[in-house]
Amino acid sequence: MLGVDEQNQAGELEPVQRKSTAAIVADQLRSAIMYGSLAPGSQLGEADLAAQLGVSRGPLREAMQRLVQEGLLQSEPHRGLFVATMEPEDVHDVYVARLAVERTACEQIVRHHRIDAVAELTAAHAKMVAAVAKDDSAGLTEADQEFHETLVAASRSPRLQRMAQTLLVEKRMCLGALVDTYPADTQALVDEHKGLVDAIEAGDEQLVLSRLEAHMNDALERLTSSLEE
Repeated sequence: MLGVDEQNQAGELEPVQRKSTAAIVADQLRSAIMYGSLAPGSQLGEADLAAQLGVSRGPLREAMQRLVQEGLLQSEPHRGLFVATMEPEDVHDVYVARLAVERTACEQIVRHHRIDAVAELTAAHAKMVAAVAKDDSAGLTEADQEFHETLVAASRSPRLQRMAQTLLVEKRMCLGALVDTYPADTQALVDEHKGLVDAIEAGDEQLVLSRLEAHMNDALERLTSSLEE
């Protein structure tokens, strides 16, 4: 028999966690930046955005300040707020940070969550395979993004996922440029991701980490070369 306290704990309904208006607006702005609706270098007009989003300026300003703190928006004195641009040194820094986060995620996966992660990553990888079969470069970009989001989520670490949130937006900005820098043999890219899944399934932590690093370095080299042309 459960005690009274245990019964309450087991069956009691808890309040639903609701996001504030500012948090919802911040999510929408991140998405717009991620997918290019708010292009790098573009200025954000407070009045226009408030009207578009149907919110007052208070929550909008709070949301904008969150994105300034995250580095997705830049405040220029006497000029206003602008979407951050991605210079070659910024791209390099994004990939250094990505590698640090995803290396740690892989370590946690191999040590604690390997079976579930393999199933989740296999499903994400299948979307990459489908995109290549359709010769869909935009779809491949989206599937590539989803694979790496799944990788971090599979670590089951809320803190790693929070750390990755801004990086995922910046990564998507990078991947937008990568559409034209994917290798001609896109199957090789798909095989790189399959190699990560296979190494995780085998439980070979060092192989996972070496393949992840090689994959990141290859993407960074192609992207940096493209931006410097």
